[in-house]
Amino acid sequence: MRLPVLLIFCAAISLLFSAGAAADAPSSRALQALDQKTAALDRVHAVVVAHQGSIVHELHQGGPGVAAPTNIKSLSKTVLAAITGAAIEAGAIESTEQTLVALLGSLPNGADPKVDEITVTHLLAQQAGLERTSGSNYSAWVASNNWVNNALSRPFVDEPGGRMLYSTGTSHLLSAALTQASGETTHALAQRLLGEPLNIAIPPWLRDPQGIYFGGNDMQLSPRALIAIGELYRNDGMVVDDSGVGQRVLPEGWVEDSWTPRGQSPWTGDGYGFGWFITTLADVPVYYGRGYGGQALYVIPEREMTVVITSDPTPPSPGGQFHQQLNDLVVELLR
Repeated sequence: MRLPVLLIFCAAISLLFSAGAAADAPSSRALQALDQKTAALDRVHAVVVAHQGSIVHELHQGGPGVAAPTNIKSLSKTVLAAITGAAIEAGAIESTEQTLVALLGSLPNGADPKVDEITVTHLLAQQAGLERTSGSNYSAWVASNNWVNNALSRPFVDEPGGRMLYSTGTSHLLSAALTQASGETTHALAQRLLGEPLNIAIPPWLRDPQGIYFGGNDMQLSPRALIAIGELYRNDGMVVDDSGVGQRVLPEGWVEDSWTPRGQSPWTGDGYGFGWFITTLADVPVYYGRGYGGQALYVIPEREMTVVITSDPTPPSPGGQFHQQLNDLVVELLR
């Protein structure tokens, strides 16, 4: 009777080791298929693929190179979420439960008292409840003389913490809150708390009329820098240097919170957490940020992979079909 017990034990050990086995890198055939599909998408500028922290494939077919800053449009919201997490870890702000009012210190005259209920969590998850400044309201909002007051003075169309209302104004309120509470600009926080530990450059970007860095749009980052940010999330908020010493950049549990759906995109049906969309591609869980015109950052923990796609950010928009085409590029790597 000892032999069956031994066989069962060996089988259990084998399963244990196979469960923890490293994921294979994308095959040369998958990378070739990726390049062929990308070549058919004239708007795509670059595709960068990392596996287990090392870049294994780069394709550049237009626009800035893989090491050059490019306008990542609303993918900036994902980066802003990382800045917020890093600010909490560094003690610049306390937690996601702090209210916007507590961080800003003052509100415009006539603001709805319900503004008092908006928290950092609501801002990160696009659940402020205020009328959107994106879409048809965007041009008038950025033409206003005070973007923060304009966003805060809009009517509530849902309760704080209600449905996802994708709005760049909501992200800009978060940038203003970080600036006011920390005494540093959002760019200074980004460079000190993300740029330095990740060894990436984060150039200054557009500011509003009051000098607050645009929260949620127009950041300039290279595809390789975006890979580093994606890897930070894949590694649960830790950076490990060449000597093997780890540094926590994002709070413990931040990545799990960021990748927990709190709302749902009305366009794709994908879940939305703290600056990240949550979906499944080729039966594999995938977390991604996206920006106008085809800017995208995908993290696929199950495959130990991070993928960045940058595209021509100028109007007109390529539409929702292009978003699916970008997803299809990632699917080629998951086959």
